[in-house]
Amino acid sequence: MSHYFKTIASELNISSKQVSDTVSLLEEGGTVPFIARYRKEATGSLDEVQIAAIRDRIEQLRELDKRREAILKSMTDQNVLTPELKAKVDSALTLSELEDIYLPYKPKRRTKATIAKEKGLEPLALLLFAQEKMNVSAEAEKYIDAEKQVLTVEEALHGARDIIAEWISEQQEARVKLRYHFLNKGILKSKVIAGKEDAAQKFKDYFEWEESMKNVPSHRLLAMRRGEKELFLSLDIVPVEEEVIADLENIFVKNHNESASQVKLAIADSYKRLLKPSIESDIRILTKTKADEEAIKVFADNIKPLLMAAPLGQKRVMAIDPGFRTGCKVVCLDEQGKLLENDVIYPLDSQRRAQESEEKIKHFTKQFKIEAIAIGNGTAGRETETWVRQLKLEGVQVVMVNESGASIYSASEVARDEFPTQDITVRGAVSIGRRLMDPLAELVKIDPKSIGVGQYQHDVDQTKLKNNLDDVVMSCVNGVGVEVNTASKQLLTYVSGLGPVLAQNIVDYRNENGPFKSKNELKKVARLGVKAYEQAAGFLRIRDAKHPLDASAVHPESYAVVEQMAKDLGCKVQDIIAKEELRKQIDLKKYVTATVGLPTLTDIVQELAKPGRDPREVFEAVAFAEGINSMADLKVGMKLSGIVTNVTNFGAFVDIGVHQDGLVHISQLADTFVSDPSKFVKVQQQVEVTVTEVDAARKRIALSMKTGGVNSPAPKPTGAPIVAKAKEFKPKPVSSPKKEEEPMNDLQAKLMALQGKFK
Repeated sequence: MSHYFKTIASELNISSKQVSDTVSLLEEGGTVPFIARYRKEATGSLDEVQIAAIRDRIEQLRELDKRREAILKSMTDQNVLTPELKAKVDSALTLSELEDIYLPYKPKRRTKATIAKEKGLEPLALLLFAQEKMNVSAEAEKYIDAEKQVLTVEEALHGARDIIAEWISEQQEARVKLRYHFLNKGILKSKVIAGKEDAAQKFKDYFEWEESMKNVPSHRLLAMRRGEKELFLSLDIVPVEEEVIADLENIFVKNHNESASQVKLAIADSYKRLLKPSIESDIRILTKTKADEEAIKVFADNIKPLLMAAPLGQKRVMAIDPGFRTGCKVVCLDEQGKLLENDVIYPLDSQRRAQESEEKIKHFTKQFKIEAIAIGNGTAGRETETWVRQLKLEGVQVVMVNESGASIYSASEVARDEFPTQDITVRGAVSIGRRLMDPLAELVKIDPKSIGVGQYQHDVDQTKLKNNLDDVVMSCVNGVGVEVNTASKQLLTYVSGLGPVLAQNIVDYRNENGPFKSKNELKKVARLGVKAYEQAAGFLRIRDAKHPLDASAVHPESYAVVEQMAKDLGCKVQDIIAKEELRKQIDLKKYVTATVGLPTLTDIVQELAKPGRDPREVFEAVAFAEGINSMADLKVGMKLSGIVTNVTNFGAFVDIGVHQDGLVHISQLADTFVSDPSKFVKVQQQVEVTVTEVDAARKRIALSMKTGGVNSPAPKPTGAPIVAKAKEFKPKPVSSPKKEEEPMNDLQAKLMALQGKFK
């Protein structure tokens, strides 16, 4: 393991000691948030991204080592492992390199080459491959054997070429050069399958499409692959065949004679029959992996600001899930999100029903002392918002809430457990209201990929997607901190060191014994041991606890340090929290120990200034343009306020309050060239846009954020900073093949030695 620390350190531009210490902490059960926050001295203050990168890379290298061990065992069992081969296997840095080395020795099914060998044609193949001057036909005639079903010279030569073709296909240098051609010079071609034109209209853009393989963006690749998977499109990767053959001949053709001509035929056959299908399959896997990584990163970048959206806070909320025909479901919630009342109103129906609805809303507002009304942004959302606003409820804030995923929650087991006697419409409305109060606490109850801010999230590697999103959610939850006496099981699940079992045990203990009075009491929870307590305690909060630090992010292991600071100042811990002048008198260097350094002490003093402070921004509602409720109300040239709902590689989707998000194409995001939309906009960002096109038939709205279309430049991103998931390590691209003649590797040496045996 230790031999990898230098490799990872070089890749991440950090020291080997930082890597080794971080790996040790991870192996001891440390989580990424805990290590980043509370073990800065050990890691040299690495952040979450760097720690996650170390974790992921060391896991990749472990998997590589497992495969290396399996290959060495297989070679040993076959009695083919030489010191030279072992050295090559040991030095391989990527899985593809390892598999290329192993390929000639990999047990395989019966092939044309094995059939030819069974007919005794391997010595002829060796002679031809040596490319010495000889009468090829006369030599081949010696291998005619009726019993072995070799009846003609051509059959003998054909069998020998089959053997040579397989040797060529298994030669490492040939495979490396072909990968270069496919990746850097290949053309990805997409065609509609004949007869499926009508059914495949959503893939119309790719009916006759071709693009450079190295330039195809991830979203297009995933779109075409989806079309192929659904049997609407056929895909092919086509390199420049003449250049490929020329490079292969540079490797294998060493003379100009009859034998060399046979080798050339074998090269052409090997490329078309063996190498092209094999390398294309490799490239498909490689590019799919890369596209998945990019799509997952887009999703992670989008979901973090959504999770970290500003909370309204603990206020009494009325939530309305709008609807035309079925009416609007109304729920009233207390400050903790507890359901107090539910009903149905029909404000958009007849005048009589609208009057009845008005009376109910005013009655509920007064009865439950409602401070804010959350309205889902789905069907009838804007109409319902307009109706509620005209009621002019004094002191009540009216807010449109993104309801993506609320229907997923309402039908989930979590919702059934919370509200076993309520139907899904009530559960959905409750989710809308709670999402206004605390987006993070509510969204953790929903599978992140169902929230609707991704790009082909159902087409990517689901394990990698889940792992990445779990990292993002855990980062957000622990970054904000969790009030242990009010948090749901789902929110507690993401706290460092807990997980679903301990989260449930905390809830059970709370239900049986009442609210926790101190963090130390957590140690009484079933199965919550010393390690779990260490990992979780700093991220949990207990409001109004006996010890003032229990409501803060100061870890209990550092309480003694703070208490010593207070003692040295002749005051109480509460006094340090309350008085800035006392905190300024603290000489941090006095409290440095072998395990507690200045980074941790600095964090402690910063936390004492605002204990338990929520890092999220102050809530600010988005105001859509009045009278613009549907696509029919839009006109080209209109300038509107909106909120970014999704960011993709090709642009950003913006909610402008008409039930259909508009697209700001990447070319319309700014006056300057934009290569990465996420550098210009973030989910939940408020923006000013200009309508440039309205296509009602296709339900498409084109928007622009260019200064030519709005009164001010494209706004800079706001909101909580994004902590992107560390990219999976990728080997450096293979350099362009050399044109000069190069010596053969161990395969040629082996074949030449065998040739001597048969002479």
